[in-house]
Amino acid sequence: MKSVKFFLASVAVALFVSGSVSADDKVKKATNLKVNTSKSELTWLGKKVTGEHTGKIALKEGTITMDGAKLTGGKFVADLNSITCTDLTDKEYNAKLIGHLKSDDFFGVEKHPNATFVVTKATPKSTGVYEVTGDLTIKGITKPVTFPVTVKTTAAGAEATGKIVVDRSKYDIKYNSKSFFENLGDKMINDDFTIDVKLVASK
Repeated sequence: MKSVKFFLASVAVALFVSGSVSADDKVKKATNLKVNTSKSELTWLGKKVTGEHTGKIALKEGTITMDGAKLTGGKFVADLNSITCTDLTDKEYNAKLIGHLKSDDFFGVEKHPNATFVVTKATPKSTGVYEVTGDLTIKGITKPVTFPVTVKTTAAGAEATGKIVVDRSKYDIKYNSKSFFENLGDKMINDDFTIDVKLVASK
């Protein structure tokens, strides 16, 4: 009987030690890759009844968290003061648009210079493809968003691409929005705008 109890106790200890080592290994595998802001891009596209505009937003900083070749997390900060418009060649109209986008009608960059995104869940869908859910904060308001992301591991680290669809009305961006105003006619600006994300990160 004593030998049986000793055997069972030994098995329990072995399982406990094995589980502990496995957990430690997982922690060691998790790697935070630093985003190279000069090689990464955020490209925005906004549409209205009479046309559309597009441009860039610079990343201030960011990290991609990988467990081996698997995406597990990340955090990114965008500098909204850096917003540009790339489709308007007239310098005066271009400056007016950028000034308007930075005003309280839109992003209110004086009070809210940054937008942040924090990954809360990354669900694998196929090799290198994930459904990513995270908290997006604009103008001090945080809302969850979900979008597909493709991740490719490289010798230096990893590259990730995706497209975020943002409903601006959820972030108190009301200007010419049908969610807040009626009878806008051709002055209506779509609530949804998109951000094409390209991230390059290294160890």
